[in-house]
Amino acid sequence: MLRTASSSVGRTLLNSSWRRAAPTLSSQTLSFHASTRNSEEEAPLATAPKPSGLFGTNIPEMFALPIGITAAIPIIHFEWYVINEETQLAAVFIAFCVTVYTQAGDAIYNMLDEKSVTIMKEQNEVEEKVISALEDKLEFLKENANLVQYFEGIHQLRKESYDRLNAAGAIKPQHDFKAQVERLLGMIAAEEASVRDKKSKALLEEATQSVTDSFRTEKALKKAALDIAIANIKGTANDGTDPVKDAFVSFFQKKAKDLKKTDDGTEEKVARVDLVAKMNSVAKNEGFVFEFDDSGAVKMRA
Repeated sequence: MLRTASSSVGRTLLNSSWRRAAPTLSSQTLSFHASTRNSEEEAPLATAPKPSGLFGTNIPEMFALPIGITAAIPIIHFEWYVINEETQLAAVFIAFCVTVYTQAGDAIYNMLDEKSVTIMKEQNEVEEKVISALEDKLEFLKENANLVQYFEGIHQLRKESYDRLNAAGAIKPQHDFKAQVERLLGMIAAEEASVRDKKSKALLEEATQSVTDSFRTEKALKKAALDIAIANIKGTANDGTDPVKDAFVSFFQKKAKDLKKTDDGTEEKVARVDLVAKMNSVAKNEGFVFEFDDSGAVKMRA
């Protein structure tokens, strides 16, 4: 019981000295709330006045020391409380606490305050990054608010493109067919020109050889050619006769009569067969939609 009473007295003395020496921390203590305090939190709370003085009796706390000394003398004298190693240890501990508080209290407070400021700064930086990310996300969502309209516009453009492709697809087979027909017509014209050139060249070579042989073998033609040459040199040839020209004309007339008599269409049929084979080969290699039969008539592919 005496130990309990002495402990209560010691705590009372320590609390009274602490209240005298401790600075007012209400205005210096930092708020560790991450978010900004509103006006209600910043407003001071109206609290009832706490009782002051020694044990709440409004007696000045300086009377605690003489009262404690006066009470300690009979307590120790009559050995109501025995001073032992526990008392000494408690006194040393109290002295240590008081020394630390008075000598290193400011340093400890500044260290804790600096740490709290650092933590608060780091927390604010993290919150600013989070707020910035949320603001960016909000801007992104605002910009994508018309996403449905964008997709509707894209769908409309796709539909129009498909309609145009369908219209072009309906015309494309006709265009391809026209190009294929023009290709074969050009091929036929080139083949006919080639055959005509070959026949003309061969006929001209034959005519030249025949006229040359005639002038070599017939004395009348030689004499006529010599006379017309001399007349041309003298400038007295005015009748317009030319034995060489007449010889060529005579040859071509005779050749035409011979061809009319001997022509049975065989050569033309052979040429047609060759041309049809060439055109069918081109149509097959290039994937034409039509081909030719043996008679040269057009037939569509299945």
